[in-house]
Amino acid sequence: MTRPTLRTSIRWVTGLLVVLHGLIHLLGTVEGFGWADVDQLDGSISPELGAAWLVAGALAVTAGVLLIARARRWWIVGAAAAVSSQLVLMASWSDAKAGTVVNIVLLVAVVHGIASRGPVSARSRYRTQAAAALAASSGSAAIVTETDLEHLPAPVAAYLRRAGSVGKPRVMNLRAHIHGRIRAGADKPWMSFVGEQVNTFGDGPRRLFFMDATMFGLPVDVLHEYHGSAATMRVRVCSLIPMVDASGPDLTRAETVTVFNDMCILAPTTLIGAPVAWTTIDDHHVRGTFTGGGHTISAELTFDDNDELVDFVSDDRFAASSDGRTFTPQRWSTPISGYADLASRRLATVGEGRWHPNGGEYAYLEFHLDDIAYNTASIDEHSNAAKRTPTKQHLW
Repeated sequence: MTRPTLRTSIRWVTGLLVVLHGLIHLLGTVEGFGWADVDQLDGSISPELGAAWLVAGALAVTAGVLLIARARRWWIVGAAAAVSSQLVLMASWSDAKAGTVVNIVLLVAVVHGIASRGPVSARSRYRTQAAAALAASSGSAAIVTETDLEHLPAPVAAYLRRAGSVGKPRVMNLRAHIHGRIRAGADKPWMSFVGEQVNTFGDGPRRLFFMDATMFGLPVDVLHEYHGSAATMRVRVCSLIPMVDASGPDLTRAETVTVFNDMCILAPTTLIGAPVAWTTIDDHHVRGTFTGGGHTISAELTFDDNDELVDFVSDDRFAASSDGRTFTPQRWSTPISGYADLASRRLATVGEGRWHPNGGEYAYLEFHLDDIAYNTASIDEHSNAAKRTPTKQHLW
């Protein structure tokens, strides 16, 4: 059995506290309707006020249950519960003022709920942008044939055959779910995360990645956006406190490397006809020079005896500072393994992101590909080819 995380524990404790708070409101209803004398309430409560206590209590119980169940828009009910509860408490202030503490806790939870899932949240922006990108890139796709592989280096062509690209439609877009852990440096603590990603290919390629991470028990939202010649990265703690707000040519160049990496690992079919100049090094190594978004970057790809890609190494990516304001060129690699059949393709499902500072190296990212879908028009459509690992956690 998986141990509950701090975020899960906070959510449950808060939800149960709000439910109990709502049930206590029934005392005001009992007194107001004259069903019984409540010793804890010295002041008189009218039937009308008793009805208000009942409504506030019902809203609070509902809000607590929805919070525990991680309902998407629970905070709408939570906000109504906090306001209505505080109003009836003020009407019986001398007897019920202690309940204000719970309403403050509920209000904090509501504010976080709005910040993390409301219309101006990073999660909402990701979903809006991703839905638009998928809708714009959907449609019929040509089937890949052996002729399409003729211009590719032998190791790359063999990799595409091994990946099951021949006979399948070309990839115009993808949507993937991953989970894993990440850290800010070799001596920094690991943070668990779940992530969702959308890529579109062809003219004006896009890459959108939303990460829900946990740092010291607190939620951290990370949103990467890449669209042609511009890229941004925003990080917020508790969905409220800005930690990183990065943009500029260095970040765009780094994200261009990531886009090429995604093509090679998640959608190798996109290498057909891509703006890549190939150089064969030997039977197991090729160099690809990719141009996108006004940047030209290169990477060395390594293949094993099974014609599977096992590593991707580039010297054109930049390591960001903790605040995302400065970038330092540094070798970057993504060793991958765990090949399995997903969405009718053979893909690597396990990998790392590694930095190589000053001749050394360390993993800053460990990821597992849970699910992927190709050429989809919907952000909510899932592939039936993979079973997602139920690791997603939310604070509220």
